[in-house]
Amino acid sequence: MQHFTEATLAATRADLPSLGPEAGPIIFAGTPEIAATCLAELLKTGARVAAVLTRSDAEVGRRRRLTPSPVAQVADEHGIPVIKANRVDTEVTAELVAVGAELGVVVAYGALLPGPALKAPKRGWVNLHYSKLPAYRGAAPVPHALLAGEIETAATVFQLERGMDTGPLHGLVSYRVREATSSGTVLEELTALGSRLLAALLPDLLSGASVPQAQEGEPSFAPKLTREDAFIDPRRPAAELISRINATIPEPGAWTLNGEQRIKLGVARIYRPAASDTAEPRPEVTPRAEAESTSLRPETDVPIGTVLQLPAETAGAAPVIAFRAADGGFVVLSSVQPAGKQMINASDWFRGLQSQVRLGALESADADADADQNSSPSLPTKDTKP
Repeated sequence: MQHFTEATLAATRADLPSLGPEAGPIIFAGTPEIAATCLAELLKTGARVAAVLTRSDAEVGRRRRLTPSPVAQVADEHGIPVIKANRVDTEVTAELVAVGAELGVVVAYGALLPGPALKAPKRGWVNLHYSKLPAYRGAAPVPHALLAGEIETAATVFQLERGMDTGPLHGLVSYRVREATSSGTVLEELTALGSRLLAALLPDLLSGASVPQAQEGEPSFAPKLTREDAFIDPRRPAAELISRINATIPEPGAWTLNGEQRIKLGVARIYRPAASDTAEPRPEVTPRAEAESTSLRPETDVPIGTVLQLPAETAGAAPVIAFRAADGGFVVLSSVQPAGKQMINASDWFRGLQSQVRLGALESADADADADQNSSPSLPTKDTKP
């Protein structure tokens, strides 16, 4: 298995020659935009994509117009035959076998490949996954990594087996999660890295020279997050709230309540009050540890969930808009989307408020939140949707 950093991958990719005509043909299976990005990157290397497997045309937009998937659109632009199917049955498997491919590449196809289909290409299929396997197997590895407060994850290429994301690893490239970064942004950046990783591994994958390594460690799982998962309840610690907000953007979308009004939240981070001239330098810690540090909290005593303007954190910077979490930390908001309106800058939203706002579930508005800050709050019921 080959392990890259962003820097070493860039250096390796720069030295790779284009694949010659003797390189075996591949089948590419994928559907959404991230998969289309990977397909386009492979085509730049000279890879011979003999066919594409993607999901059937879907209704898109307000007019519900049937539209080919992003992968199908890239394939059409390059004259690549397209197999459209929402499930791989016997007929589709026969089409895959008929391609006579050396290798199959899967990136977010959206359906399982059964045993017979896994054997269609000579060297089987490899899959691009967005975590350090065996961590976060499943459909939503990036949101779950952010939800857990991870500061590092990876794009991984592994050999596809019948188990869910269980196959041995051919290579990975590590990625550091920046502060105030949404799942959507991390996914885009991991896709760019993962595409280059696939391109770097492709010569050895096609020749059979790549020797995969079995996954090691205890697996964890990453099912899709629900709307209930995306509810932001200020009666939780600041670090947990920041992770949950950023993990659920753009889907299903971080949301909370302002009275009876549902509002969506943009990416968030911890508030860092300006240090005094005599203060000792702050130790370098992870964002999660920093958010949990009582030494970095402002001396402001307001009810949990209260939104307020806090002083600038550095000289010359603008004040910030934040709300108080259960542990006394403050969650800085970048943007807010009130019900029925567009997402706007948090400062603009705050200036337009007619009264003080206290975010959170309606049932907690009149409660003594400080007395309950160590209890586990109940989330809205399934009938409450943002």
